[in-house]
Amino acid sequence: MLRFALFVLLIAPVAGFAQDAAQSSDSQAPAAVPAASQTVSEAVADAEASMAKSDWKTAEAKLAPWLAAHPADARALFDAGYVADAQSRLDDAVGLYRRAVEANPQSFEAHISLGLALARQGKLGDARPELVAATTLDPGDAGAATKARAWRALAEIDRNTDATTASNDLLEALKLTPETPADTLLAADIAELTGQHEAAESAYRRILAKDPKSAAASSGLAHLLIAQKQYPEAETLLRAALEQTPEDTALTAQLATVLAAQDKAEALPLIQKLHVAHPEDTAISRMLAEVLAQAGDAAGSDQLYIRLLAASPDDPTLLVGHGQNLTRQQKFVEAFAVFDKATRLDPANADGWSGLAFAASRTNQSSITLHALTMRSKYLPEVPSTYFLWATAYDTLHDKADAAAYYHHFLDSSAGKFPNQEWQARQRIILLENKK
Repeated sequence: MLRFALFVLLIAPVAGFAQDAAQSSDSQAPAAVPAASQTVSEAVADAEASMAKSDWKTAEAKLAPWLAAHPADARALFDAGYVADAQSRLDDAVGLYRRAVEANPQSFEAHISLGLALARQGKLGDARPELVAATTLDPGDAGAATKARAWRALAEIDRNTDATTASNDLLEALKLTPETPADTLLAADIAELTGQHEAAESAYRRILAKDPKSAAASSGLAHLLIAQKQYPEAETLLRAALEQTPEDTALTAQLATVLAAQDKAEALPLIQKLHVAHPEDTAISRMLAEVLAQAGDAAGSDQLYIRLLAASPDDPTLLVGHGQNLTRQQKFVEAFAVFDKATRLDPANADGWSGLAFAASRTNQSSITLHALTMRSKYLPEVPSTYFLWATAYDTLHDKADAAAYYHHFLDSSAGKFPNQEWQARQRIILLENKK
């Protein structure tokens, strides 16, 4: 959530002509203004006067006939792109900005506006070269602050593919304009992505020291604390943040995660409330499914997993959750099929192999139980329950030595926590070792 919010902030269009001349609609204008030194026709000047008043329809009416007669007028093309941008006609704006770039490849304004518009379309690969081009050009009247926007947008684009480049992009922006809280958040995010958790935490805490009400910094710091399993501190932080913004979905979801991790009863009603408010949010639905399962409502949890799987039938994590609920409901044949599919899709899914081993055991498929346990052991250490599965599978296959050995392993690790299975293990050891 934090990363998405930062990206939206950095790629959102910035008012140009209209904001310089008057109070423009803040989020529906392009990134920069054309160079004042550029020769401008009377028709284009009249259109720009209307743009300064945010009279987009009039400006468009004046630009259309001019462009019909002068299709390569770079300034008029940029103005027309600006007008389309201001009216949220993003496809039209991109086309006009692109024509403006073609008409004048040295136009800083056209390059940065095209880059930011493409980024808003999600075409980051196309956006990047336009923004890079903008950083090499003179911003003119648009000023250093607008050029810094190009560097910041590049930092956002680069951070998930090359964090070092993203850091350098941000440093270039800071050479042009002072650091802002958004810069600190971006720096913290980049540090987190590169595993520099201490640097990220320090950045988030610096922001909160200056602005304790910063929801973005609270969310970022909470994310780090949750990853480090520092749940009590994360809970305190999130509760304080939610006092300031009680309807913040991201913070509420994080608090629910923290409460669930601490097995606090408050987690379930909180997630249920979130789910009612956001029934189509798959992340919240997944969280609710997990908490319902932990609370013992396997059937209720499974209803959610089934709906999620309808949209994503090959998601191994969803399949494992569904399989675990089927196991809890003692539907072992169905569970076996689900775990088998999950492990085929994701052979490194240890929980899938655990589930398959148990379901295979309950459906008398001992060889598959042993295979699943072997695969699981590549990713997770043995626990009493897996020792017992090893033992019973070998026992069923009449491998007395291995069965006895694993029954011993089970007894050594169970520490009285599984009295029924421990009694069974002792009885089987007596029989197996007496029959060597």
